[in-house]
Amino acid sequence: MKLSSFLYFAAFGAKTILFGRKAPILGTVIVTDKCNLHCRHCSVNNITAIIHPYQQIRREMQELYAMGVRILFFCGGETFLWEDGQRRLRDLVIEAKNMGFLIVNVVTNGTFPIDLPEADLILLSLDGDRKHHNAIRGETYDIIMNNIRNATADNICFYMAINQINKDCVRAVCQTARDTKNVRAVSFNFHTPYPDTKELALSREEKAGCCNIISRMMKEGAPVFNLKSAFPYLIENSFPTPCHQCVVMERGKLYTCGRCIDIPGLCEQCGYFFVAEYTLLFQGNLKIISEMLHTYLKYI
Repeated sequence: MKLSSFLYFAAFGAKTILFGRKAPILGTVIVTDKCNLHCRHCSVNNITAIIHPYQQIRREMQELYAMGVRILFFCGGETFLWEDGQRRLRDLVIEAKNMGFLIVNVVTNGTFPIDLPEADLILLSLDGDRKHHNAIRGETYDIIMNNIRNATADNICFYMAINQINKDCVRAVCQTARDTKNVRAVSFNFHTPYPDTKELALSREEKAGCCNIISRMMKEGAPVFNLKSAFPYLIENSFPTPCHQCVVMERGKLYTCGRCIDIPGLCEQCGYFFVAEYTLLFQGNLKIISEMLHTYLKYI
């Protein structure tokens, strides 16, 4: 991370903590909900299957920037399906950088060739070893691993949603992140139980077991892009929601924290690690602040 970016984020954090500001710093643009997969745990794919036009996405990027957002995510659906004329996802990343966003990340299922060195991080969904990943996402594991090996930069971060199908694969994914070329780290979430996927949610005890494994893997040197200090809050779902410092734009609509905010009761069952980490950070939790500084400077 550049020193200028670090200083910007440090100043934002200090103002937010000291004055209780609710201005956003992290924003997500949904470029499409079209996806080439139909994953068992996903509730947001192919609802409209519309690829949003470049001008609309550019306006949303400008709006987020004007609000103070400086960390931008492009999400789907599947982001690598996005196109408008000759423009592709790479053009959006470059445009975001030119617009002034300090960190630009992309979320993908990894089934398309990965040639995106301009992105700071490519969060790539890997949901277990071959058997369990394929049980969730179809026969894609070998395709994904081949695309990772042939990627043009080492900016990939595994992104695993832990659920009832793959809860015993946390160690395997940590080891794969540690041992795979072009993979920088792994970031975890717990399954957030949308109404049609409630059966995949973990119990408190299961969450605690997974956090214990992640903690042990951290001690063994696995590159985990999460904050251990947030684990107790995630196990108990005791962190405050929503996170006012994070926003999502989709089809011109602005959501605080995420699209799930519109579903009654879902915030209280949130499984997103970053939501816990950010809300605790901006409450001034000293352990979170210290651990986030170390982690973010290491992996971004």
